[in-house]
Parts: sequence; C-alpha cells; structure tokens
Amino acid sequence: MSRTGIARLEVIAAAFLFSLGGAGIKACSLTSWQIAAFRSAIAAAMFLLLLPESRRGWTAKTWIVGAGYAATMLLFVIANKLTTSANTIFLQSTAPLYVLLLGPWLLHERNRASDLLVMALLAVGLCLFFVGHENPWRTAPDPFRGNVLAGIAGVTWALTIMGMRRLGRERHDAPNPAVPAVVAGNVIAVLVALPFALPMPHARAADAVSLFGLGTVQVGLAYVFLTRGLRSVPAFEAMVLLLLEPALNPIWSWLVHGERPGGWALLGGILILGASGLKTWNDARLAPEVPPA
Repeated sequence: MSRTGIARLEVIAAAFLFSLGGAGIKACSLTSWQIAAFRSAIAAAMFLLLLPESRRGWTAKTWIVGAGYAATMLLFVIANKLTTSANTIFLQSTAPLYVLLLGPWLLHERNRASDLLVMALLAVGLCLFFVGHENPWRTAPDPFRGNVLAGIAGVTWALTIMGMRRLGRERHDAPNPAVPAVVAGNVIAVLVALPFALPMPHARAADAVSLFGLGTVQVGLAYVFLTRGLRSVPAFEAMVLLLLEPALNPIWSWLVHGERPGGWALLGGILILGASGLKTWNDARLAPEVPPA
C-alpha cells in the first residue's frame, strides 16, 4: 500500500479511537473530575513518550492555547456524564460556527458569502438541542445542564482551533506547534481536576482499566495516528475522514449503554455534521492546491 493509503488509514483509525470517548467515559463509574484528571495525565505522558515534537517549541502561547484545550477536555467529560454522548459530540461540533464568528477578529480572516449558509445551519442545529424536553436517562441524568456544558465546549474548542492556527502561522521554527499545546492542555486539565478528584476510596479495578484505555488508546494513540496521517493526507480529505468521530460516537453509546438521543437532537446533529461537511468542501474547493506537508 502507498504511503498516502496508509496515512488515510491512520486518520480513519484516529477518528475511530476518538469516537470511543463517550461510551468509555460512561462505562467508568468514577466521577467526571476523576476521569478527566487521570485520562489527561496518562495522555500527556504518552504524548511526551511517543511524539518527539511534543518536547520542544514550548512558549507562553503554547500554554494559552493549551488552556482552551484543557477547558474542552474537562467540559467534554463532564457533559458526557450528564447528557447523551450524541448531544455532547454534536454540540461540541458546533465549533465552526464560533470560528466563523470570531475568525475575522482573532485571525483577520474574512468570511465568504457561502459561510452565511453554514452559520445558519449550525445555529439552527444548535437551537434544536434545546427544543422540547429530554427525559433523564440512566447514563444521561441531567440532559439540559449537560447540553449547556457541551455547547460551551463548542466555544472552547473553536478558540483552541483558532489558537492552533495562530501557532502554526507564527512558529515556523517548530515542526508541529499544535502538539505541545495539546500536551500543555492535558497538563492544565490534570492540575485543575486533580483537587476535585481526590481521594478515590471507591475506585475499582475495572475503573483503572477504563482510565488506562481512555488515556492511552482513546486520546494518546489516536493523536499519534492523527499526527502521522496528516503528514500525507490533504486537509480536506482529513477533515472529511474525521467526521467519522461524531458519526460513530453515538453508535457506540447506543450499542454499549442502550442510549438513544431524542429526535430533535438527532435532527440538530445531522444539520451540524452537514454544515461542517459543507464548510470543509467549500474551503477545499476555493483554496489553492497545496501538497501535503
């Protein structure tokens, strides 16, 4: 198989592993803070061990961008414990809406007329999650509060994306300045969550296995695959392949936990994924053709 073919499989593997997060978090009986703290600690250690670019190129801006990533990691775990996995991942996937809103100010990037349609679809999809009433479920005891936190995660993820884009523009001396920011984010998440995570008197062996899997496989190994794959896969193709994550995430929670999102939430998720795909396709169509890095 060609290097590009292998790279595509690596990006697909990353999306597949990322998609296991919702079901994995719900399978662990520990609290949100405990899961967030130890998942990030294990992931940070794995990054530093396996990715040489994570150990160099650190600056003050690395920590600033890392703070946005840490907020996203914490909100993702907490929201998953309160609402359905589908709602969590779909609401976090509204990040392009905030990128389009804030991009002209933070990145000095002008929006195109076609972006207005994308923004409208994302906004409608976001609103549909708050239409009607969702009944509490064993794995989603407080859907409304979880939806709010997942919606905020969409904002923090957008800020993280824009911060990483700024780092990529400014740090030409670093091979991949986004990787140290991801490590910094995991370190910050540990420091914030750990005081609320201890003590752990009721931890089980099964919880330790779940945490180890979430840190090493679902986050750590996924990023290793992603950073390798992005070296040979064009940005548009990579973004399309990564849409597998929000598509698969609810399926695993349904198969493992019997979790079913509401009808309005499913419609909102379809609109959000469709708008993200439209934005990705339109950007690739209008951008100049550049060979993979």
